[in-house]
Amino acid sequence: MHVTRRTLLTTAAGAAVAVSTSASPAAAEVSGAATLGTLRRAADYAVAKLRAVAPGVTGFPVGTKFEKWTYSQNGDWVGGFWPGQLWLAWLYSGEEQFKTLALASAEKLAPRRTDTGTHDLGFLFYPSWVTAWRLTGDPKWRDGAIQAASSLIKRYNPAGRFIRAWGALDDPKNAGRVIMDTIMNLDLLAFASRETADPRYLDIAVAHAKTAQRNFLRPDGSTPHVFDFDPVTGAPLGPNTVQGYSPASCWSRGQAWGIYGFTTIHRRTGDPEFLATARRLADFALDRLTPDHVPVWDYLAPQAPDDVKDASAGVITACGLLDLAELTHHRRYRDSALRILTAVSRTCLTAKSARAEASVARCTRNRPAEDGVEVSLPYADYYLLEGILRVLDRSKVDQAIDLSSV
Repeated sequence: MHVTRRTLLTTAAGAAVAVSTSASPAAAEVSGAATLGTLRRAADYAVAKLRAVAPGVTGFPVGTKFEKWTYSQNGDWVGGFWPGQLWLAWLYSGEEQFKTLALASAEKLAPRRTDTGTHDLGFLFYPSWVTAWRLTGDPKWRDGAIQAASSLIKRYNPAGRFIRAWGALDDPKNAGRVIMDTIMNLDLLAFASRETADPRYLDIAVAHAKTAQRNFLRPDGSTPHVFDFDPVTGAPLGPNTVQGYSPASCWSRGQAWGIYGFTTIHRRTGDPEFLATARRLADFALDRLTPDHVPVWDYLAPQAPDDVKDASAGVITACGLLDLAELTHHRRYRDSALRILTAVSRTCLTAKSARAEASVARCTRNRPAEDGVEVSLPYADYYLLEGILRVLDRSKVDQAIDLSSV
């Protein structure tokens, strides 16, 4: 049998956790002190990594190649996560250099405020400009984030009641394509409505969320990556995928976006159906987590659960679960989030590599395209820090991104 490096990495990491968790039922429950210690050491490692690497960063990290960051100069869709990481590092450490670097990085996103060619303006501007406004009080950040929200709502299709994911507004290709990721961009619209008292931003966010809820959610709580609509009539055409295994599978990062995103839109609206949807997505994902508590890249791919991992899906899921636990008072969600964060902190950090520039390894960007398998990704580093800070000091995350509810 031919054993690949990928197989060895996945098997070895899974076995390492299995040794510590399968000896007895009680062994799977990490004591509170041990968990907090593990998470604090991981946060310390992530901040130390940023301290060493950030001064030399020349753009917006998009992923690693041979453990070194590769860059986009305009931010691609991930540009907000780099200043977002720096803000979280500043809140955690109090070191002014992180604030200085976060402001400089966020400033480079300014040209994207008027970009109507992407649905990812929430990813770009919430952890960068909204957080800058919340932490500095400088109105330029608030005004820029509202401008980005105004650009985003131009992508709304009133016939289908959805925000188009990809393509220029005048490009018929993908005109009816909606993806799970968009649910995470809706909080920028909620922010704009709160700041301007103009309900249209939140109205569009709610309309999109209800369309996604109605069409993406399967009876078992799984979701496809993509759902297509007729862009003229708005009629649903059916599920599809780009980054998942198939239209019938469940891409784990898309499921993670859904858990987090539906919980957030519930926070902003109080709509119990959004909370119920988040719980159904969470329950599906948790029922398919392997004993090592790091998600595979697609929960329903043929080789799952013995397949390539995606630690980024894990830390995003953990953040959503912590939020969900707070709103539902269900201990299972918090316990599961702690297990995921602990597992990533123990088996997915780059601590054994002297050359690694990121904090989290074992991430998968686009498995079907063989693009970014077993790499580091900026959103994994961002959500690891967010998740750990939610546990260690929730108030700091609240300062950055607003965890209040209506």
